Amino acid sequence: MENTLLLLALLGLLFYGVLRSLNSIWLKPKLLLKHLKQQGIMGTAYRPLIGDLKEFVKLITEAWSKPINLDHKIVSRVDPFTSNNVQKYGKISMFWSGTTPRLIIKDRKLMMEVLSNKQGHFGKPPLNPNILIITRGLSTLEGDNWARRRRILNPSFHLEKLKDMLPVFSTSCGSMIERWLNMTSLEGKCDIDVWPELQKLTADVISRAAFGSNYEEGERIFKLLKELVVLVIEAMQTLYLPGFRFIPTKKNQRRKELDREIRSMLRDLIQRKKNSMRHGQSRNNDLLGQLLESITENNGQNGGQVTEEDVVEECKQFYVAGHETTSSWLTWTMVVLAIHPDWQEKARKEALQIGQEQELGYKTLTNFKIINMILHEVLRLYPPVIALYQHTYKETKIGDITLPAGVDLTLPILLLNHDHEIWGDDADEFKPERFSEGILRASKDQPAFFPFSWGPRTCIGNNFAVLEAKMALAKILRHFSWELSPSYVHAPFTVMTLQPQHGAQITLHRL
Repeated sequence: MENTLLLLALLGLLFYGVLRSLNSIWLKPKLLLKHLKQQGIMGTAYRPLIGDLKEFVKLITEAWSKPINLDHKIVSRVDPFTSNNVQKYGKISMFWSGTTPRLIIKDRKLMMEVLSNKQGHFGKPPLNPNILIITRGLSTLEGDNWARRRRILNPSFHLEKLKDMLPVFSTSCGSMIERWLNMTSLEGKCDIDVWPELQKLTADVISRAAFGSNYEEGERIFKLLKELVVLVIEAMQTLYLPGFRFIPTKKNQRRKELDREIRSMLRDLIQRKKNSMRHGQSRNNDLLGQLLESITENNGQNGGQVTEEDVVEECKQFYVAGHETTSSWLTWTMVVLAIHPDWQEKARKEALQIGQEQELGYKTLTNFKIINMILHEVLRLYPPVIALYQHTYKETKIGDITLPAGVDLTLPILLLNHDHEIWGDDADEFKPERFSEGILRASKDQPAFFPFSWGPRTCIGNNFAVLEAKMALAKILRHFSWELSPSYVHAPFTVMTLQPQHGAQITLHRL
């Protein structure tokens, strides 16, 4: 009797597992597909489990295997799958990410509606567990947890606080300029790959801004975190198998080891900062100090409590969010200005207006017009983040479309930025003058430019990035002119951010 009951229980569990698998692999995807098709949304056919992965890899591999001409028509190389899907099925179209339908929304108004999230039914897609080892900071949080953390972090990124960090930006930029001057001292020129150079710059800025006088220790943490990011990206590029990250392979072990070491170093640094602030031995003029002060003032409000582990995650977030994006932006700016020497010269004249030896203060940086136009136009043509991603957690409506729960959304920033209907027939051309009257009047369809996202989740560090980029570009312009090196090949591609696949080699000329 007991054996019979046990057998029946096992059969019941097996039957339940089969039903669940059938539902997730076939029934649920088919129901979601029917719901979307009834509203006229077209897209690729459903392939169980793998979805459109094979076609995606094929198009990416082919596109990234060869460089493109020295122009700014980069969409088909950088994101060929999304581009093809939109051309074939329309601005509102769909494809399959495994068993989940992914809706592409290349419509400015609908994109803004999603990002505004007034109903609160959108959120980040379920994250690959591998990425959470990098950071569980603000960008990964949702709902009340996100709102509480954002409120506590906001004061650290107010413009008045950022003004105090301009000397930090200047010091980091000055170190890079000095290094470049030494490299050009013999012949007055040299070839240099500015991509790793500008990565070093932004890492130094983040280290100094986040940790103040402890920036050298911050740099050591950054090097470890960079190695961790490389290993995590590698893991994410392979087929995800639940539980595989717990198997003690050599790379899994290294990821865990790096995570432990980074956390330990950050905890020590945070504790020392707390002690020095408590005894009046340290000012809170760096991001870590301001964050700790804000936590002291806000902890416990509305039931919220930020722990030391949360601070560790936010320190990691400073690096991840603030490093690659700004270095990508500055790298493409230098490449584009090498292609367009007339605009490089215009920007140089503006950078030198107050004198080469004078310090670049907040007022000067905010009064730059040509440099501002150039940076915006580069950000339009070469956005560091080429798309934003959302997920429906409840049934919701955008425009005339009703979206069921369980649908992923892709908001293709790169495609929108190159859309001829929005920007005109010259959408793929470098024309900074389109931003001469500001962002809102730059396009036919306003507003259509949101490189730092939109709505309540607009990037908290956007002002930090803008001031850093202006400072760096102005200082470079004051000391050098440049052109593309003969070894440069134009090959933008994405690895988390938009990067030069084969480097960004330029020839620097000392002024």
